[in-house]
Amino acid sequence: MAIASGTRIGPYEILVAIGAGGMGEVYRARDPRLGREVAIKFLPKSLARDADRLRRFEQEARAASALNHPNILTVYDLAEFDSTPCLVTELLEGSTLRERLQSGALPSRKAAEYAVQIARGLAAAHEKGIVHRDLKPANIFITKDGQVKILDFGLAKLLERDNDENTITRFEPHTGQGVVLGTTGYMSPEQIRGQTVDRRSDIFAFGAVLYEMLSGKRAFHGETPADTASAILHQDPSELLATSQSISPAMERIVRHCLEKAPGDRFQSARDLAFHLESLSTSSEPVLPNPRCRQRARLAGDTRAIP
Repeated sequence: MAIASGTRIGPYEILVAIGAGGMGEVYRARDPRLGREVAIKFLPKSLARDADRLRRFEQEARAASALNHPNILTVYDLAEFDSTPCLVTELLEGSTLRERLQSGALPSRKAAEYAVQIARGLAAAHEKGIVHRDLKPANIFITKDGQVKILDFGLAKLLERDNDENTITRFEPHTGQGVVLGTTGYMSPEQIRGQTVDRRSDIFAFGAVLYEMLSGKRAFHGETPADTASAILHQDPSELLATSQSISPAMERIVRHCLEKAPGDRFQSARDLAFHLESLSTSSEPVLPNPRCRQRARLAGDTRAIP
């Protein structure tokens, strides 16, 4: 769907197309009421007729509009053009993390800085009962001033929780077990198996993203999607310390803890993950000879045992 410059969508005036992705096309537009430019994301017409895809797009609008955090894309409005729904958001200037990684690994300090911001954004979403389910470099945006923005909650599940914050009592809307949504290479083992997904799946995806920022290589990669899925289920990524001497043993352990195969063995909250990442900038840890020598059972029961 191509929309001409000058087209009006409610109060918004289309200026130019700026991108496209699996969940829709994006245009730069002007909001004359507030004198600002915005981004408008349209669901392709062919997919707008797909009830499930339309529900997911509307779900993105509801999920994202419930969030107000500096590390999450701000949603302003939900509109419609020619029977096609569109999402009006803040306009970002910069590039996606995927584009930044095309030139290789990031400096360790920069990767840690971005990681803290991503973890904070996830923590804010999780506290609202929202799981992203498709966290990957293409859905992470770095603005020109170095601020991280998490994009596209189109695959998010809205959760209703009981008094135990780690227990999910009901999913809404229902997608059901056996439905696999996400991007191979960043999906958690339980997501690949079509099992119940919760905030710990986002933490696994976060670990895969952080590994890639630090090493310049994907944590799990095969010749085919099936090979990649098999690697996620059965293999561990190569040692990060072998790729760069600037990566601390503490950072290696945090990444490994995120990438545990069993959800119960990972960090149990993004807020706790952010706490450990933030502590790296203030701690002076002795170098350990073998960062993989750890007590998994202890870590599973007490994530604060990690330096």
